[in-house]
Amino acid sequence: MWWLLATLSVLYLLGTTNNSFGEEKPDNPEAHMNISQIIAYWGYPGEEHEVVTEDGHVLLLNRIPYGKNSSGKGPLPVVYLQHGLLTAASDWVLNLPNNSLAFMLADAGYDVWMGNSRGNAWSRKNIYFSPDLPEFWAFSFDEMAKYDLPATINFILEMTGHEQLYYVGYSQGSTIAFMAFSTDQSLAWKVKVLFALSPIITLKYMTSFLSNFSFFPKQMLKSRLDVYFSHISGTSTQTMFHWQQTTPPFYRVEDMKVPAALWSGGSDFMTPSNDTENLLRRLPNVIYHKKIPSYTHMDFIWGMDASEQIYNELIQMMKQNVSNFPML
Repeated sequence: MWWLLATLSVLYLLGTTNNSFGEEKPDNPEAHMNISQIIAYWGYPGEEHEVVTEDGHVLLLNRIPYGKNSSGKGPLPVVYLQHGLLTAASDWVLNLPNNSLAFMLADAGYDVWMGNSRGNAWSRKNIYFSPDLPEFWAFSFDEMAKYDLPATINFILEMTGHEQLYYVGYSQGSTIAFMAFSTDQSLAWKVKVLFALSPIITLKYMTSFLSNFSFFPKQMLKSRLDVYFSHISGTSTQTMFHWQQTTPPFYRVEDMKVPAALWSGGSDFMTPSNDTENLLRRLPNVIYHKKIPSYTHMDFIWGMDASEQIYNELIQMMKQNVSNFPML
């Protein structure tokens, strides 16, 4: 998993120098904004909420309660979006509105909530420990699954008055969902469907980006490099070491009964086809799987054609009976 950090660092350096791609470095205003400012910049209503977990971490939630063409009156179905490793809720709003999942969902009539995992740039508070203390950073994605998701999901449902929500997880955002919903059945009941983008539960077949350059987004809009890389966030060293373990802790994803729809990439070095196939065999309630042969790991959130490849389909599945969708 250090390969991912190294790759992001290389990409960041490339994106912040002139002539990296034969062009002058772009300067998009969103590169200098926080998540709420980006939401407002594109003309959407936005809210910020803080959630306190059982072990004292304070997490920032970003919300787009309705779209541009909505009055905001009446309850709307709720969607929760969870970002991946080393990123933030900004994952879902960094492209243009017609190709950013959060904006698309809001315009489609959904109440959109976006989480920020403990330790990223927007969730660095704890009621017991300062971020300057090692105790603050004594966590991994185990704690994200055990504490962050229950606190977040329960908070959202209490705020909205709903009993269930849709969950969209990208990369590590899917990992903590598999962990939480397989071990906490009362929490799992509160999720209608889990939509997993580049789903990860094991890294048995992951290869180094040094020998496989498939990490690099093939569909990335290069004029927005400054936006993408200005929102690379952080996590604990313990999380990074956890991903490096050769013998990971055992979670029975076979116990996760939540209906799951998955999108995987054929050129994704972090989630190779063998790992995805192993996951598919273990999940008991897969309602849909689509493999996109050209997709690398970051194309799921930065890809220019992500709306055509994934997002439109995902929204359609929410609006219809998802169990009717065929396996691909």
